[in-house]
Amino acid sequence: MAPPRNLVVPVAVLLLLLLGAPWTHERRSDVRIITDENWKELLEGEWMIEFYAPWCPACQNLQPEWESFAEWGEDLEVNVAKVDVTEQPGLSGRFIITALPTIYHCKDGEFRRYQGPRTKKDFINFISEKEWKSIEPVSSWFGPGSILMSSMSALFQLSMWIRTCHNYFIEDLGLPVWGSYTVFALATLLSGLLLGLCMIFVADCLCPSKRRRPQPYPSKKLFPESSQPLKKVEEEQEADDEDVSEEEAENTEGTNKDFSQNAIRQRSVGPSLATDKS
Repeated sequence: MAPPRNLVVPVAVLLLLLLGAPWTHERRSDVRIITDENWKELLEGEWMIEFYAPWCPACQNLQPEWESFAEWGEDLEVNVAKVDVTEQPGLSGRFIITALPTIYHCKDGEFRRYQGPRTKKDFINFISEKEWKSIEPVSSWFGPGSILMSSMSALFQLSMWIRTCHNYFIEDLGLPVWGSYTVFALATLLSGLLLGLCMIFVADCLCPSKRRRPQPYPSKKLFPESSQPLKKVEEEQEADDEDVSEEEAENTEGTNKDFSQNAIRQRSVGPSLATDKS
């Protein structure tokens, strides 16, 4: 039995809607997603990157224009991407995102911040007419691949991890706020002590302490400056010895003179006594 003709058209329209629904609602976006794992892809080729947050009203207003601009990416030979700073705090620190939305242009590893109008037409003109050449690139010191920015990225990731742990202590474990702060304070203290011990151990391995040895007696050759007081002492002792020797010589001379005078007197007295006795 054939279905009524008045039901054929509605059924056909329903089937078309059902078949076309996935194509209309699940259309693939041309905007690429950048994360901490694949951000080094930005160092090759030409890119336009948007840093946004889902809760930001300005970012929400920019999304339709950004999606339309991404459709021209293949024709302009530029990769259009975006970064959710709430999900990728490391990239937020690596690029020092202080305002939302923030747009960067990258060409072969050179990053420039886009500060022009935020419309599809302006984005296309910025790439097609190479207006980015008039913008000074970011210094290598503050480039996303530098050691400084890598440290900033690690710091931002650490702060996000601390925030996650804080929420876990309060919401899941039911700790009070001051209890969570106490846990972090103790953890900071213990980590500081461990870091200090490690630094002392490394310093002792690199520069071991030397045992104190008895210092040798200073000699004239090795310590000419320190030997000067010794020279003075020796000279004073020699002068004293000379004075003593002179005094002894005078005393001996005096005794010799006295002895000779006594001998002369005895000789002179001896004959006189002999004559008297006779």
